[in-house]
Amino acid sequence: MAANPRIDGDDDSTDVSTRRIQRLRSHLAPAPATDSQLLLYRLPCARVMPALPDPSLLSAYLRGRHRDVQERVFRYFISRPELHTPLEIGRDDHRELCMKQLIGLVRGVGINPLRLISDDPAQYFAVVEAAGAVDMSLGVKFGVQYSLWGGSVINLGTKKHRDKYFNEIDNLNYPGCFAMTELHHGSNVQGLQTVAIFDPATDEFIINTPNDGAIKWWIGNAALHGKFATVFAKLILPSPEPKDGANMGVHAFIVPIRDMETHCVLPGIEIRDCGHKIGLNGVDNGALKFTNVRIPRDNLLNRFGDVSRDGKYTSSLPTINKRFAATLGELVGGRVAIAYSSVAVLKLSLTIAIRYSLLRQQFGPPKQPEISILDYQSQQHKLMPMLASAYAFHFASKYLVDKYAEMKKTQDEEVINDVHTLSSGLKAYITSYTARSLSTCREACGGHGYAAVNRFGDLRNDHDIFQTFEGDNTVLLQQVSAYLLKQYQEKFKGGTLTVTWNYLRESMGAYLSQPNPVTIRREGEEHLRDPSFQLDAFRYRTSRLLHTVAIRLRKHSKTLGGFGAWNRCLNHLLTLAESHIESVILAKFIEAVESCKDSSTRSVLKLVCDLYALDRIWKDIGTFRNVDYVAPNKAKAIHKLTEYLSFQVKNVAKELVGAFDIPDEVVRAPIALQSEPYNQYTQFVGF
Repeated sequence: MAANPRIDGDDDSTDVSTRRIQRLRSHLAPAPATDSQLLLYRLPCARVMPALPDPSLLSAYLRGRHRDVQERVFRYFISRPELHTPLEIGRDDHRELCMKQLIGLVRGVGINPLRLISDDPAQYFAVVEAAGAVDMSLGVKFGVQYSLWGGSVINLGTKKHRDKYFNEIDNLNYPGCFAMTELHHGSNVQGLQTVAIFDPATDEFIINTPNDGAIKWWIGNAALHGKFATVFAKLILPSPEPKDGANMGVHAFIVPIRDMETHCVLPGIEIRDCGHKIGLNGVDNGALKFTNVRIPRDNLLNRFGDVSRDGKYTSSLPTINKRFAATLGELVGGRVAIAYSSVAVLKLSLTIAIRYSLLRQQFGPPKQPEISILDYQSQQHKLMPMLASAYAFHFASKYLVDKYAEMKKTQDEEVINDVHTLSSGLKAYITSYTARSLSTCREACGGHGYAAVNRFGDLRNDHDIFQTFEGDNTVLLQQVSAYLLKQYQEKFKGGTLTVTWNYLRESMGAYLSQPNPVTIRREGEEHLRDPSFQLDAFRYRTSRLLHTVAIRLRKHSKTLGGFGAWNRCLNHLLTLAESHIESVILAKFIEAVESCKDSSTRSVLKLVCDLYALDRIWKDIGTFRNVDYVAPNKAKAIHKLTEYLSFQVKNVAKELVGAFDIPDEVVRAPIALQSEPYNQYTQFVGF
């Protein structure tokens, strides 16, 4: 048998080595490309460049039926320079301006936010998005007044509370607060220490802060403008047996905190200012301490539990835990608003970064004009997957809003559970992603991104707390995992899975069988861009994570107990939750693409959707490789196609950010303006 020349032939071996050295040398010092070579290099991509979408059709499809109300908000504020937030503004001035902006939004634009929450939640969240675009402090202050203070009254109270408070909250005559968080307790709401003791002699509750750890902390609207607060406290009934009375769990109470005429703080209440914050300094966060503050029994928000005149407690829900779950379940509107608003922040930051990247030119081929920095693959790699994610998040958050509206209308228990879990997961996932993206966008704009006038600093600082308030993201993701595990148990018990979780039944069955050896090696573009492959991959990963974490929890609980086992598997559980949320996001994006009637718009959305899906698979390729779901050559093909799709999306990036339809007067960053941005920038510094 002849010897293998590639191994045994010395001459051939030398030739191979020489060729390798020459190849390396050519990489390190490539010969200048000729014009014809450059043309050939560009032709393959240019030949299949996506058709430019009609910006008006794409924008109409994105913004939907509530575009008009957002434009009303923008027109109002654009026409009133006195309500524009200056670049440099002190904390006290910012707070007063923010209150004037809120009054203008409600009374000037003619919005009835509390009525929208009840009658048209989707329009309410559109107003929240527009308010946040004007000034993020305005969006948050608006949310405190209506989602939290107003929402707690109409969702946790009964008809008597609605009749007394609804209109006055809606027209801003009753500005209020949402006093849940305490100095020692935030996420663990059942651990709150503020108490409300019923006094049958006077038919009143007595609100007390038993120690400094129970001081209500970070309460929006408390430091300056609030006249009322929804105070969450343990309801204590007098009892001769237990030393401290009968604890009925955490309930919500309406507590006046300032005089309606003089605005003076009422007796028994101490209010302090929480001071200057990293961001959102237009919102007046304060701390509240109560000493023997008496309120009428009717001020108990009694939808889920009530106290009679003689001090007897009644509830349709038999346990403290069930009442607590029902109470928190009615407060998910705040999470929905934050997820929705975070998508808006991501859109704005990408608008600035991408417009600048199209404008800014640096370097280029020898003796040829400089090229825009978005023509560089590295810039595309930074920004195009983020642009795809913004579109994906848009459709997912729109779905969440629609589910929330369905929940408010039907009060269906399955929908309530879905909305609770989806709002927790999407709020956590989207806000964390946006926080990371803000830094990337700033870096992508180089030194000009560091100028305060170009917005990234304020956007990053104002948005940062979105990861914490209305539920710490790590805690919220655990709630998603807990519900997944509950559905996992239901699946094996033969129970019915709700619509959002239906995919677990099929994908779990696929996971428990061996992956198709043909499918794991298929690497053609048509296959990789098939939404069935993409969605199957996402769901397979979730099912794998769910099955393996269930096994680990069962194993560790034998020696560590339930709490210890959960903590041992915590990172696994967080990854599971994120995987599930990514599956939901992709599914909603695919549905949005398929529902689009205009062919050119649908084609561009499909391109963006493919980039989102394949970029997420590539970023977690180790997981898919470890379980042999994707063969090595297929992984390489996914990577190459992701880079190619980023290039393709770059070609329509201007139109894609244009479809967000954010007016220049709202964008405000000089480097992102569509008309003479450099002139605007130089004028700003005084030239």
